[in-house]
Amino acid sequence: MNIAQALDDLALFLGDGLSRSKSDLDLHGRSESHFPLTPPDAVAYPRSEAQVQRIVQICAAHQVPVIGWGAGTSLEGHGLAVQGGVVVDFTQMNKVLEMRPSDLDVTVQPGVTREALNQELRATGLFFPVDPGANATLGGMAMTRASGTTTVRYGSMRDNVMGLRVVLANGQIIETGSRARKSASGYDLTALFVGSEGTLGLVTELTLRLHGVPEATSAGICAFERVGDAVNAVIDTIQMGIPMARIEFVCADTARAFNAYAGTDMPECPHLLVEFHGSADSVAEQSQRFAEIVQDHHGLGFQWSTKEEERRALWAMRHNGYYAILASRPGTRAIVTDICVPISRLATAIEETQYDIKGSTISGPILGHVGDGNFHAILLVDPDNPAEMAEADALCKRMVTRALGLQGTATGEHGVGLGKRFAMEAEHGAGWHVMASLKAALDPQNLMNPGKMLP
Repeated sequence: MNIAQALDDLALFLGDGLSRSKSDLDLHGRSESHFPLTPPDAVAYPRSEAQVQRIVQICAAHQVPVIGWGAGTSLEGHGLAVQGGVVVDFTQMNKVLEMRPSDLDVTVQPGVTREALNQELRATGLFFPVDPGANATLGGMAMTRASGTTTVRYGSMRDNVMGLRVVLANGQIIETGSRARKSASGYDLTALFVGSEGTLGLVTELTLRLHGVPEATSAGICAFERVGDAVNAVIDTIQMGIPMARIEFVCADTARAFNAYAGTDMPECPHLLVEFHGSADSVAEQSQRFAEIVQDHHGLGFQWSTKEEERRALWAMRHNGYYAILASRPGTRAIVTDICVPISRLATAIEETQYDIKGSTISGPILGHVGDGNFHAILLVDPDNPAEMAEADALCKRMVTRALGLQGTATGEHGVGLGKRFAMEAEHGAGWHVMASLKAALDPQNLMNPGKMLP
């Protein structure tokens, strides 16, 4: 690796589009989670696909790693330059290139955030539904195969990315997918790149599926004495075909954190937060049917509303759950881990995880997307206390082992990055090495986000 020559060549090409300032390097060496500061050698800010291509070509010529960067909100260390190299920050490639309302699709650059896209779409009657909570860039969301609160109805990024333009490790540009609603033509390269975490190439354009803004929306909240009752209410709701737009779980500890952080007065017990989309009549009917299911499972009442300000307050509280939990133990950092299991196994997974955490010396409130069997444990640790860090690491590993034993997965939405790489062979077996073979074919020098996900 000849990093000095690569940086000289990049500086000549990009001018002020290349940064080597300490503040910029440190900003791009941080993670939202517990990983240590890992600054890159430089940060490049491309403004076009042609610039991305030339950056990759220069780095390839000097065997310098290239790491993509969006909003920096990932939780498993995806964007950290663990082997040095150049971080390519896409925030200046933030244009909505073409909206096609009649076809319900849009083409964007990777630095467009999900909130910015939905602002652009306001006049069309359409919206982009994938909502991981953070205002992440769409390129980053595609690379981590992001999902979130609305996945139970609208799917994850896997279901909503129709096509991509990608710069490969050798500088070649390819186009995957099409705007057709289905295709039986060749390998599904779009699916290969969505979730690849920047290990196969850098995305420069995305074509995304859009959905109609619902005529009416209702949202509500209900409490339960036991986790099992809450999860069984979810299972019955799904089996009865009630079209939930969101159905979220928070544990008693999370409810307590909400109360302290946001001044709410939630009972300190498990809760479900739900939302329905449709016509005015259908959301009222769905809310009533859900209320009956809640009653059947010993729920402590279901309060719902169609008022926008009340719905916004409910989901703002949920999206701020991470910060509320952090505030419950000031001075700590969070090791945030997620698993996903079949819904029929969800109560077992949550209850056994809670029992495991309660037997430890650290706290770990739980919340998650129960409609698709996905939940998060936010383990609060003192980063200067090796014993707590080790205990949290052991808890994470036991969560993963539990999920795999229940025929689930090590991560439902956070991705692999650095943090879940330990689980890949146990989950995928020989398939993990097939992934490595694909990586070697597309990136023989191992320059695209090395050290992540793969052997």
